[in-house]
Parts: sequence; C-alpha cells; structure tokens
Amino acid sequence: MSATDFQTLAGLFPDETVTHSYVQDIALPPVGGRSPGTFALITLDNGLDHSKPTTLGPNTLVELGKVLDGLKERAARGEIAGVGVTGKPYYLVAGADLSAVKTLKEREHGLWMAQLGHAVYATLANLGVPSFAFINGVALGGGLEIALQSTYRTVSTGAGALALPEAFIGLVPGWGGVYILPRLIGPENAVKVMIENPLSNNRTLSGPQAFQLGIADAMFEPADFVEQSIGWAARVIAGEITPERANAVDPAEPAVAERWAGAVAAGRAFVEAKTSNASPAPAKVLDILEANRTITQAESADLECETLAGLMQTDEFRSTVYAFLDLVQKRSKRPAGAPDRKLARPVTKIGVVGAGLMASQLALLFARQLKVPVVMTDIDQARVDKGVAYVHAEVDKLLDKKRIKADAANRTKALVTGSVSKDAFADADFVIEAVFEELHVKKQVFAEVEAIVSAECILATNTSSLSVTAMAEELQYPERLVGFHFFNPVAVMPLLEIVRAPRTDDAVLATAFELAKGLKKTAVLVKDAAAFVVNRILLRLMGEVIAAFDEGTPAEVADSALRPMGLPMSPFALSAMVGLPVAQHVQESLHAAFGERFAVSQNLQKLIDNGVKSLWVPGPDGTPVIPAETLAVMSFGTSPSTGEEVLRRTQDALAEEIGLMLAEGVVAGPEDIDLCVIMGAGWPMFLGGITPYLDRVGASERVNGKRFLAPGVASKAV
Repeated sequence: MSATDFQTLAGLFPDETVTHSYVQDIALPPVGGRSPGTFALITLDNGLDHSKPTTLGPNTLVELGKVLDGLKERAARGEIAGVGVTGKPYYLVAGADLSAVKTLKEREHGLWMAQLGHAVYATLANLGVPSFAFINGVALGGGLEIALQSTYRTVSTGAGALALPEAFIGLVPGWGGVYILPRLIGPENAVKVMIENPLSNNRTLSGPQAFQLGIADAMFEPADFVEQSIGWAARVIAGEITPERANAVDPAEPAVAERWAGAVAAGRAFVEAKTSNASPAPAKVLDILEANRTITQAESADLECETLAGLMQTDEFRSTVYAFLDLVQKRSKRPAGAPDRKLARPVTKIGVVGAGLMASQLALLFARQLKVPVVMTDIDQARVDKGVAYVHAEVDKLLDKKRIKADAANRTKALVTGSVSKDAFADADFVIEAVFEELHVKKQVFAEVEAIVSAECILATNTSSLSVTAMAEELQYPERLVGFHFFNPVAVMPLLEIVRAPRTDDAVLATAFELAKGLKKTAVLVKDAAAFVVNRILLRLMGEVIAAFDEGTPAEVADSALRPMGLPMSPFALSAMVGLPVAQHVQESLHAAFGERFAVSQNLQKLIDNGVKSLWVPGPDGTPVIPAETLAVMSFGTSPSTGEEVLRRTQDALAEEIGLMLAEGVVAGPEDIDLCVIMGAGWPMFLGGITPYLDRVGASERVNGKRFLAPGVASKAV
C-alpha cells in the first residue's frame, strides 16, 4: 500500500494543521575532490511559530508519502544520491497528532492510521539511496520513528525530548520503533526507552544521551547543525566513513536471545511495580518486543497495527489523551478563574519565613527559576546558616551533574541570603511563610512581617490544610494574603495550589499565577477549604483503607486493595512517606472541618505515641511486614473486609468527597480535580485523573446519581 491509498482517512480531517514536507536540492560538498552528487533535504514545517510543535496527522502523512514516492522515482533515475529529513527550529516532529487520533471512533480508522504510517515509513526506508534523519530538536513517538526508519541519523547537542512515550499515553510504538530500536541499541536499552522512561513521569532523552545509546550515529552543535550533518552525509555516501554501532545486536545469536528474554522479563517486573498492570499498553509493548525477535519486520508491522487499532478503542487510551492533551497540555496553560495577567505586579525580591527543609527548597526554586534575590529568616543564626548551606549544597549537586554551568551556580548562590531579623523583608515584594503547621504560629508570623513590609507586598502561605481566611483575619491588609501551596519535593512536583480567600485581591492573585508560571509550575485556583484539593482526596483515600484495617481487615489485604487503580504507591507506603504524625495532624484538621467522613484512627495515634514511624518494615525476604511489637500496641475490630470491598468502599468515598468539593465550589470543575491529582499526587495518566476513573467503575453514579464528566470525554460506561 502507498500513501495515496489513504485519501479516505485523510478526508476525515479537513481541519488538520498540516506539517508540510518542503524539499530542497543541495549539491553535496566535495569529498576527495569531487561531490558525491545531489542531496534532497525534506524540512517538516507546519508554518506556525516555534512554540507550536509539528505533528503527524493523516493529511501530513499522505503528503510526506507522496513526496517520498517522488524522491524514490528520482533516485531510480540517478538524479539524487541521498535524502535527508529535518524539521523547523527546535522540532524534528513531536509525534502523531493526538487531537486527530483521539477522534478515530471506528477500529478500522485506527487500523488505517497505523497502516498509513507504516506505508510512508517503508518508502523512506527503501528509497534506493541512503536516507538520513537530522534530529535538530524534539522527536517524540512517530517523530523519532522517522529517524529510526532512516538509514543514518545525526543529532544536535541541543536537541531535547527524544522519546518513544507510547506506553505512557496508552499505545505502543506503532511505526517500526519497537522492531528497530532493540536491534540498534540492544534490548536492555530499548526497554529503558520504551518502558522505563515513559512510566517514570514520561522521561525523555537529550541529544547527547541519544547519541551515547547509539540512536544517532553522529552529533553536532546547534549553530551549524544542518550544514555539519549534510557534510557528514556526503562523507558517508562517498564511502569515506562507515558509522560504528557498538550497541547494535543480532537477535539470532543465542547470547542476544538470552539478553532479549531477560530484558523483556525485567520490563514486565518494572511495569508490575509501577502500574500493577492496571494499564494494558505497557504489557502490549513488551508482547510485541518479545515476539519480534523471531519474526520479520513486516510481520511485526502487522502486529503493531492490530495492537494499535485495539488500544485506540480502550478507556485507558481515551483517559490518557484527556489527561495529557486536554488537561496537562491545554487546561494547565489557561488556569480556570485566574485574573487578567496584566494586573500582576513585578516581584524583584522574595522573603521566605523559615529556613527548614521546605523553606530551603522554596528559596532554591525562587532563586534558580526567577533569578531574584531571596532572603530566608529563622529564630537563630544556626538555623539560618543551615538553610543557606542547604541551598548551596543543592546548587553544587546540580553543578556536579552538569545540569547548570559554573557561572549560573555562582549567581544562584549569591541570590540566596539569610537573616535572623525580619527587617530583611523591608524591600521585598513577596513574602512566603513555611513554618510549623499551626494556625496561631502562622498568624503571629504574618503580624510580624506586616509590621515591616510595604503595603503593596504580597504575603503567601504554604499551608497544606489550614484556613487562609483565618490567617488573614487580623491583618491590616487582608486582601494581600494568598495561599501558595507547594508539594514535596518542591523541585520535582509540578502542582501549585493557589488559594483565594474571600478578600484576596485580583492583583495579588494575578501576581501569584505569574510567579507560578515563572517557576514552571502548574497552577490551579482553589477555594479556601480545609486541605484544598490533593490532600483532601488523599486523606479520604487513606482514611478509608486505615479504617478497614482498624476494623480487622488483614494489613496485606487492606494495603493491596487499591492495586487495580495502579496508584504510584500503596496507602501504607504513602502514610510512611508523609510521616504518621503529619498524616494524623492533617486528618485531625479534616475531622474538625468535615466530621466523621475523616475519622481519626486511634491505632495510628497509639503508634505515634510509641514512636513508630511506619506500619511496614522489610521482612527477611524483603517483603513488607508489620512487626509483632507494632501489632501489640494496636487493637482491632471483628469486621474484616475483602480486598474488593475495600476497593469499592474507597471508590465510593472518593466519589462522595469530590461531589461535595464540586458542590462547595472548591475548584471550577472536575477537570481541575483531575489536573490536581495528576500533577500533585502522581495519579496515573492512564486513569485520566480521578473523575473519569470513578465514572468508569460506576462509583459516581452509585453515590451521586450522575457522572462527573460527559460520556465520551475521557471514558465510556462499563
């Protein structure tokens, strides 16, 4: 089949933003005194500015296929000696057009889309002359597969975001990558790229990392990347150089077959640990990888197409596209309820009250991302010195890892200072507190700060559960206070809950959102309500599981009951990470606010009173166990539940709590709930956030009598 056989599919997308294939003939530079011939360079460009990525929709692929057919004919006539593919600045191609793919309602249409890509890429791989991919920037999914289907590849040292992220979005690498990559870089590295990276917060490769793995044959600097790549291609075509591929393997060799099986097994163990096999896509990637060791590339292509067509019809894929495209890529860029950004005030100096771990993380983030002076205060010099030393040590770690240069490290260190006097905040534009989670302590801090700062200085609290309204009650200018709730670790977690109290000023709020943007955080506007969004949901979840445990459900049953949800960690592991005293403290705050929906566990209090920090400890074989001495201090009921009962109970509790949150107006809509749990709690992308999951399992209708999202938005009824 050729690209022209797919005009019916292309006709379904009249509004596609087409990435055009522009061809330029270039005389190759001389090698050994003479030119190897004419080189046809294809540049993929959608005509939009550099902030708009190029993508591969059906019309784009049909056009590229026609261009490649023409070049194949020219190659047969001896008119060209080679073909290159590159992209507009900063992009090779950012992958398939998910906006188009998500609209493919019929399985047959999904199959056509997969077959179209294979038809086009097969032409690229069989032009009759060498083909070259010049990876100048982002190359994701089908974009990286264009490079893999080429005979040779170069990459820019400045290129970022190279990946096959399909397992992350509920699909498989469907245009040859799953077949080519393990042969090119070895099965272990292929599992890293196709499984481990996607399931580790969608990690990507840099240009140098891709070159080191062997994905690219040569690497050049960005300034003259295309020119250097063309010169290198000329030398390859002339036979002057033959790229060495140290990681390439032949799967027919017995030793490689053994490595292949080991890599697949390791991949399956990784998927189980990360997702509890709650999403079908990662396992499908490994199924294809396992099979294609002994089948032909054409047979693998058929398997990829059939698998893709099936996965495109799954709830997990629809939910992932909703979460990734509609929420993370779109809604997060336009936060619901955020005031006009023109109201934002400039921030040229920041104060941080406190010099503990959270405060020090905040200081580092502000200095590194905003590049403004940051001053920390605490009650004595030793604490202040420790906080500043932490920042300097973290900067040194970044320098050692070559994530920043020496000049940037020195500038960042110089921006962070400390003082035992809040007088250092006198000329600050924004002061945030990160002190002990007690209301009277925070109110005292703000009273002291307000006595020093200007009337225009914005005050912010990093509270995770306390009332921002109550903190503002005794301020001279209560409209200046805003909630600015980060998640730990600050450098890693992308969510920032911005809390508007009843009297918070629009200019203050606009400034908070602009700061969030400068910090590269995903900001969601939330109403001032106990624990806001993420902690309220997590504590309701943990509370139901711990309540079942207290009632007599065996620990291993209670803790594993939510595995079908594919959460990043179990409830008991989460409580250990948060710390039992902190979790109990927040639970008590929620109990005070909402009553018995957030019951306070007396067993957990007994553990805290006895200095126990975690329910689980590693057993002799590494399996988590509860020590006998821990069990001895607790008492249990006589009403155990099954795992299925605990799961359903938790689902219904979450549906109830989210229904109440929406009724209270804590956020603008269920989409913001989903965005919060994805970005602030690591909620799996394949669940689509929490509301489509609760819709899909029927909890929304069981509890609230209706779904959170319209049918078809992210899931379908089951």
